[in-house]
Amino acid sequence: MLRNEEDARDAAQDTLVKVLRNLDKYDPARSFKTWVFGIARNTCIDEHRRRRRRAWDEPGEIVDTAPTALQEVARLQRAEQLHEALDRIPPMYREVLVLYHFEHLKYVEIAEALELPMGTVMNRIFRARQKLRDAYETEGGSR
Repeated sequence: MLRNEEDARDAAQDTLVKVLRNLDKYDPARSFKTWVFGIARNTCIDEHRRRRRRAWDEPGEIVDTAPTALQEVARLQRAEQLHEALDRIPPMYREVLVLYHFEHLKYVEIAEALELPMGTVMNRIFRARQKLRDAYETEGGSR
């Protein structure tokens, strides 16, 4: 969600501290995993807000240190196009895609973490995939 490995590590550490400090507030009726992801999500949102306040803190460019083999270059180009396309879709769609495809949460877990109805989550994932495909194809990617 933060698109920067160092920031993601900091957010993970902050999340762990928040979980440990608020463990007494955990409701055992809810999924622990979903509760932790909710805290992590809020931590990432807080970091995005801090970034907006600091105009000088812009995300760095991704540096390619991989070997120069043709297949590796093609893979990196596709990945970059996908990341750019992901950046171009609205945050509410990007968020559900990240939770579903990268964090491997189930629909019900996403619904609980985002406090949304299951149908809304399913609809957002469907629309997010369409928007990502359109943005990717606009970037020059292919299926």
